[in-house]
Amino acid sequence: MFGISKKAITILFGLLALAFAVGAILLFTPQAGQQARGKPVLWVNGKAVYELDLLRLQGNDPLYAANPQGLLKNLVDTYFLEQVILTEALKQDAARIRVGSAEVRKEVDRIREQFGLKDKKAYEQFLNQVGYTDAQLRGEVKTQLQIQKRLEQIRSAAKPTPEEVRFYFEVHQEDYKGEPRVKARQIVVDDAKLAAELLAKAKAGEDFAALAKQHSKVGAEQGGALGAAPGESEPKPVTKVVFPEKVAEAVFAKQGPGLVGPIEAGGRYYLVKVEEYLPPKVPPFEEVKEQVEKDAQEAKGNGALEAYLEDLRRKAQVRFAEDSPYSYKNPPVAKVGDREILLSEVLQPVFSNQQTASLIQQGLGELAVQFFLPQTLESLIDRELLVEAAKKSGKPYIGSKDQIAQAYLLYETRGLTATEEEARKFYAENPALFTIPASAEVTGVVFKAEAKAKAFREAALKGGDLQALAKAQEGSVTEYGTVNPNQLPAVFDRLVFKVKETFPKGPLGEVSEVVKLEDGTFAVLIIKDRKAEVLKPFAEVVEQAKEGIINRKRQQQAQALIQELRKAAKIENRLSQVLAELTPKTQEPAKSPTQEAPKEAPSKP
Repeated sequence: MFGISKKAITILFGLLALAFAVGAILLFTPQAGQQARGKPVLWVNGKAVYELDLLRLQGNDPLYAANPQGLLKNLVDTYFLEQVILTEALKQDAARIRVGSAEVRKEVDRIREQFGLKDKKAYEQFLNQVGYTDAQLRGEVKTQLQIQKRLEQIRSAAKPTPEEVRFYFEVHQEDYKGEPRVKARQIVVDDAKLAAELLAKAKAGEDFAALAKQHSKVGAEQGGALGAAPGESEPKPVTKVVFPEKVAEAVFAKQGPGLVGPIEAGGRYYLVKVEEYLPPKVPPFEEVKEQVEKDAQEAKGNGALEAYLEDLRRKAQVRFAEDSPYSYKNPPVAKVGDREILLSEVLQPVFSNQQTASLIQQGLGELAVQFFLPQTLESLIDRELLVEAAKKSGKPYIGSKDQIAQAYLLYETRGLTATEEEARKFYAENPALFTIPASAEVTGVVFKAEAKAKAFREAALKGGDLQALAKAQEGSVTEYGTVNPNQLPAVFDRLVFKVKETFPKGPLGEVSEVVKLEDGTFAVLIIKDRKAEVLKPFAEVVEQAKEGIINRKRQQQAQALIQELRKAAKIENRLSQVLAELTPKTQEPAKSPTQEAPKEAPSKP
């Protein structure tokens, strides 16, 4: 479908999501005559937006589907109209962008193909369904393509300087770390007994390369040396990709030299001698310069696009009809130094969040007002402080405001380290982070009658074709695959992971007792490849533990930095007063942002 790119939508912070989401053509009202579109509700730069245009858009908005009332309705109206205003201003600005008829035709053909509208009759029925003529659809497609081109024009025109590219790498160098590598040799054989014998010989001190030359089914002529070119016998650094997954996991878990295996994978047995472990490292700038330039270009484009849209909205001249059915109030809710934060800036991230929309649809809209709005405003205040600090630093930060704030924190908290002692303590305090969870391969078979479930169980313990056995007793089979705790339905999860004893084992695997489910049906589970929870040894995860310590130090330092900026800044937070002013007199005002979120779900406003 046509529309702006995913990257662009991300940078707009969802502002255009209503107008340019998937299936955008279904959201727009055709440019019919004024009488068919109702009365004007507002004017953007002198151009009217009509009542039925807004009703059509509103009908596709999940926030309105929940029929919000009182304060929540006033807030949803403001959020909705802000999107409409920006979208209209953007359409007007993009109208000067040239789009040829061939481009429009290509896009319409693509839409027809996507919707399966190859013949004329199907296409006409589609147009009638969405309320368009062919000419109107083509006009809308042209507008969308103009917007897409205009946004890309803004992004691509923002070119980072060499200084900005270098600094971008300095800030984000962790993102360019390579993968860990090993220098190693391997022996691959088809027989488990032979693999065990070769391991014993290697442990006894026999030359591993000689054993590989004599026995390995892979790379024997190179003494099992991984990464070696033809005719060479010295291993070169290799990444995980050269090994089967199970083998790679064991080889790289050692994080040092030593013997690994034998490990069965794909019907073969792998024995690996790691000669050297090479941890991931940040490459020199010149090695990754091309990628850094692309990333910096994208970041600077994001910043340019954000600034363009803010400027477009700021300059838009908006007038509302006196009898408008919508409530539009967009006062400042906070002031950080000289910078005002408007109500719409807080509403946008809150109401574009799917969690908020879900709460409103459940009748819990007050929760968004009482908790998410104050929380989001505090985050925006922090962002303003960080962006301002980044400007004052004189460093060439680039990107959207969110990106600049994050980059500033990254740069100011760089260079932190962790000792092995700290890592060991972190490992002891956070075992869940270093634990391989229990797992099992599970198949569930459900029956309407208990007698049939019991008959299936008896048959399953003797073996046979599971599908046929289930069908014979009118059972339905669900293959859950390999699962961990809390991934199965609750009753099944208890059977597999909470019951300490295993079940009787047959040719198909463990066969559970018959259990009655809440809906009155009966189930039997077939469980295979059961594995217990395993805490990885500290030696295998020391680097991961150090990284955890560094991240914790970084978070603490970042919070301390933000608190210092808050102390030095002049901050005014008026959110509670604004919400009180916007609350209809018959409704209780929203709680102050300083109050805690309610412990119980609030009633529908």
